[in-house]
Amino acid sequence: MARKLQSDRRGPDKATSVVVLLHGYGADRADLLGLADPLSPHLPGTAFHAPDAPEPCANNPMGRQWFPIPWLDGSTEDMARASMAQSLDDLNAFIDEVLAREGVGPERLVLVGFSQGTMMALHLAPRRDKQVAGVVGFSGRLLAPELLHEARVKPPVLLIHGDQDQMVPFADMGLAGDALVGAGFTVYSHVMKNTGHGISPDGLGVALSFVREVLKDG
Repeated sequence: MARKLQSDRRGPDKATSVVVLLHGYGADRADLLGLADPLSPHLPGTAFHAPDAPEPCANNPMGRQWFPIPWLDGSTEDMARASMAQSLDDLNAFIDEVLAREGVGPERLVLVGFSQGTMMALHLAPRRDKQVAGVVGFSGRLLAPELLHEARVKPPVLLIHGDQDQMVPFADMGLAGDALVGAGFTVYSHVMKNTGHGISPDGLGVALSFVREVLKDG
């Protein structure tokens, strides 16, 4: 049974598109909801939804996690897999609820993830029944690339990563891109120069252009 995710929303009362913002390990919904401020003037018809991950973070009780990370928090691989599976169910239910509430179809939805949120987005989007408009993944990685044959749909993907990232290696962007392209996905990428584990202004600008393109909003 899916757990209900707490979330915040920003945007017009009557939206024509949706962006769901998925935060990273140890953060919470407020961490990425701030992206709505610079993005919303350029996406006036878009509602931004930012859910909290369902679990308190083992390493940061004030933050949340989509699943534990064994090498950081002492959990086991089995615990991490089980937790991620449950969180995927939770997130799918949340997305379905948001689409119904906003009255838009999945082709009007973009998933934007950061770090662990990117891992969730890249795993979830290909396995949904109907294709979303696109996926933006900041500073993350593709989990279980060997399972990409499970993909039911292949939305366009934009991967963005800082070349000085000390948390999630920069090389993971290339590994994810190669695996996705090999599985038939259309993939774009952008390197945030001299950037660590974060989002630079140029990275956000490239993300905005991608979102507007896949939503045909400019």
